[in-house]
Amino acid sequence: MEILKNYKGKKEFNIFVASTFSDLVVFKKENNQAAFNSLLIKTFYQVKRYINGRLSTALAKGNLPKGKYKADDFIDELFITAYDHFDNVKNAQDLHPWLFKMADELLEQRINDEEFNDYFLKNIDDYSKPEWDAMDEKFSTDGDGDYVMIEELDDMSYPKNDYVLNHVFVENYSTEITDKLDQELGEENIKRHVSLVLHNLPLPMRTVFELATKYEFTFEEITVIRNQSLEEVQTLFENARKSLEASFFNRFNLKG
Repeated sequence: MEILKNYKGKKEFNIFVASTFSDLVVFKKENNQAAFNSLLIKTFYQVKRYINGRLSTALAKGNLPKGKYKADDFIDELFITAYDHFDNVKNAQDLHPWLFKMADELLEQRINDEEFNDYFLKNIDDYSKPEWDAMDEKFSTDGDGDYVMIEELDDMSYPKNDYVLNHVFVENYSTEITDKLDQELGEENIKRHVSLVLHNLPLPMRTVFELATKYEFTFEEITVIRNQSLEEVQTLFENARKSLEASFFNRFNLKG
């Protein structure tokens, strides 16, 4: 969070990362790995948060064994990968997405990205309020779930309500709905519900949605990070958005 205080938002941080490209090129040509890594670590703030988020979710879902992996393990690997393959970065604007892409590939080697809670998706329109509350309680009190909650709720770096509501409700009724939710639930409870739903979504769906909203990458940039087609990325994002929208309508008795 401290690093982002020097920037107005994530897009400005992306610009900062791009500004390091020319110096990194020089350090790589000079085989000066120490200087390269010293500068590169300044660009890792966002990608480290991304690794932490995906790793904590994978641990909570049982996709990875507890105690075996730490975020720093992936960061150490990313340093090596970035230095060895830096020549693949064609221009400054590609640097930040490329770092996310390398991190994503390292994570994919250890996480089964096809495993997800199909039952949750199929029944998202039918859960009763007591069922939602029970899921929320389990998510909040479970050791791993609580770790995810703290990681996400403490992240206040995105604009007020932007990540939580404006990306979910995009129809004509969006302003009325978002105002109602903001007044009745408050920002923390809204984020709590979004975290619960995202935690239960398929990892590819959750990852694309967060790359677009929390990290403000374009769909085109996400295709590079995720090695997916534009159509696949757009579909995953829209399915995540619709799932979140349905969850709000169902749990909080909203009307469109």
